[in-house]
Amino acid sequence: MSTDHDGAVDVLDSAAAREYRMLRHIVNGTNAGVAVLDTRLRYLYVNPRMARWNGIPAEDLIGHTLAELSPHVHRSEGVLRQVLLDGQPRELVLSGRTRAASAFERREWRSTYHRWEEDGRVFGLIGVGLEVSAPRHYLRTLESAHRRLTLVDAAAARIGSTPDLDTTCAELADFLVPGLADVVTIEVLAEEGAGRARPLKGVLRLRRAAMAAAPELLERVRAFGRPGAYIDYQPGSAIPRCLETGQPIYDNLASDEAFRAAAPQPERVAAYRELGIHSALVVPLLASGQAIGTVSLARAGDSPTFTHEDIKAAQALAERAAVSLANARHYTREHTMALELQRALLSEPTLPHRDLEVASRYLPSGTGALVGGDWFDTIALPGGRTLLVMGDVMGHGVEAAVAMSHYRSMLRTLATTGLAPEEILDQADHMITMFGFERVATCLLALVDTSQNTCTYASAGHLPPALIRTTGGTLLLPVPPGPPLGTGFSGYRSVSRTLQPGAVLLLYTDGLLERRDEDINTSLRRLADLALPTGAPLEEVLDTVLLRLATGPVEDDTAVLVARVRRT
Repeated sequence: MSTDHDGAVDVLDSAAAREYRMLRHIVNGTNAGVAVLDTRLRYLYVNPRMARWNGIPAEDLIGHTLAELSPHVHRSEGVLRQVLLDGQPRELVLSGRTRAASAFERREWRSTYHRWEEDGRVFGLIGVGLEVSAPRHYLRTLESAHRRLTLVDAAAARIGSTPDLDTTCAELADFLVPGLADVVTIEVLAEEGAGRARPLKGVLRLRRAAMAAAPELLERVRAFGRPGAYIDYQPGSAIPRCLETGQPIYDNLASDEAFRAAAPQPERVAAYRELGIHSALVVPLLASGQAIGTVSLARAGDSPTFTHEDIKAAQALAERAAVSLANARHYTREHTMALELQRALLSEPTLPHRDLEVASRYLPSGTGALVGGDWFDTIALPGGRTLLVMGDVMGHGVEAAVAMSHYRSMLRTLATTGLAPEEILDQADHMITMFGFERVATCLLALVDTSQNTCTYASAGHLPPALIRTTGGTLLLPVPPGPPLGTGFSGYRSVSRTLQPGAVLLLYTDGLLERRDEDINTSLRRLADLALPTGAPLEEVLDTVLLRLATGPVEDDTAVLVARVRRT
C-alpha cells in the first residue's frame, strides 16, 4: 500500500509541477501585464510584460507601490481599495508615462482587478491588463481629424462670402475668436511703396487686414494697430520667420526674452504682459505655394496653451481661407485694373444741343462680377439733333471694357454720317461682323430732334426706353427689337414718338432692373409703376431712380442716362 501511496504522491507532485510550469509559461509569455498586490497595494509579483511597461526590473518593483515608482501614471487607488473591501472585480484605465521608452507621449492601459483570498482570508489583489495606447491614439487622431473637418466645414459657410480681401480676413478673424484664440490679427503682404516712409533694411512691412479679440481685450488690443494700419516687423521676429519657412511658429508660456524676439518691436512686450498674453501662434496664409500673409493667434489669462491639435486646426482654417483670399486678391487687382481702364475709355459724353438737358450715372456692380462693358453717349448732330446712346457689351472684365470702347468709337463715327438710327445699327452690325469682334452688344439709339419735339428710337436687343411724363406716371416705350450687334443678322427698324418739353426720357442698362430671383417682366413693371416729379433737376431725378430701383445686391454694372427737352 505504501508503495502505491508513494507512487500516487509522485504522480500528483509531477502533475502540479507541470501545471505550475505551464501557467508560468503562459503568464511570462502573454502580452498582458500581470501583477499581484498585497493589501497595502505593494507589488508581490509582476510578470515580464508588466516590468517592461514600467521600465523597471521585476525584482526592483517588489515591495513598492506603483505611485512610488511611476508617479506620472494615474491609477485610482480608491477603486482598488473598494475591490479589497467588497470583492467585486473592477475595470480601471491607467494613463500617463513610465520610465520605459515609448512612441506615445501619453500611454494608456486597461486592467481588471480581482480580490485574492483563500479560506476567507484576503491576501491582496490580482491585476491583469493590456496596453491600449496605439488604438486610443488612433481613435484620438480620428476624432481630432473629424473635429478639424467639422471646423473647416463650418468656416466654409462663414469665410469668403464676398470677393473682398479685407472682408474675408475679417470673417476669418471673427471665426477664430473665441474658438481658437483670445486675440487674432491677420496681416497681408503690403503693396510696393505702401506706408509712409520706406522701412529700414531688413524690416518687413505688412498691412493689418483684420483683427478680433475677446470683448474684454478688444479696446486695448486696438492700440497695437487697427485694420488698415501698416506694421513693421523686426528682422527675425515670428511673422517674418513664418513667411520665410512657410511653417507655423508658436511659443507657449513664452518668456520675456522669447516675446521680445518674436514681437514686431521689442517694446511691445510690456503691453503683452499687461494683457495677460502668455502663448502665441503664427500660421502662414499660402495659396499655390505663394505667401499672402499670416494669421497670428494669442491666448491670455486662464486660457490653456496651444496644443498640436490647435496648430493643425489653425493651419487647416488658414489653408481654407487662403484660397478665398487669393481669389479675392486676384479679383481686386483685375477689378481695379478693369475699372480704371473703363473710366479711361468711358470719357464724358459730348455736350448735347442747348435745347436738351442730359445727366448720366455709371455704377459698378458691388458683387463678385468684374466690371462690365456698359456705356452711354450723347452726340450733338447738325440741325439741332442729339443722338443718345445706351449700350451693354456681353461679359465682364478688361476684354469687355476694351470692346465697349470699340463699339462707342464706331457709333460716334457712324452718327456723323447723317444715317438714321436703324441705318447706324445696320452699318455697325456689318462692320463688327466683318472685323471679327468676339463680343456682341445690345444697344439703344434715341435721336432727339428738339425743333420737332420728336425722338426716333432703334434697338439692337436692348431694354425699352422709359418716358417719365409731365402728367404723371412712367411709360415704357415699345421699340421694334432687333438682334444684338455683332451677330451679323441686321434688319433693324425705328419708331418715332413725340417728346414733349418737360418729360424725362430714361435710358438704362439691365443692371438697373435685373435681379437673380426676379423675372425681367416683373422688373419692368416696377419701372412702369415709378412716379417721379419731372420738374426736379435731372441729377435729383437720377438719384430718385437709383434709390427706388437699384435696391439690394446689384450683380451687374448699371448705366443710366436721362434727357429732357427744355421748355421754351
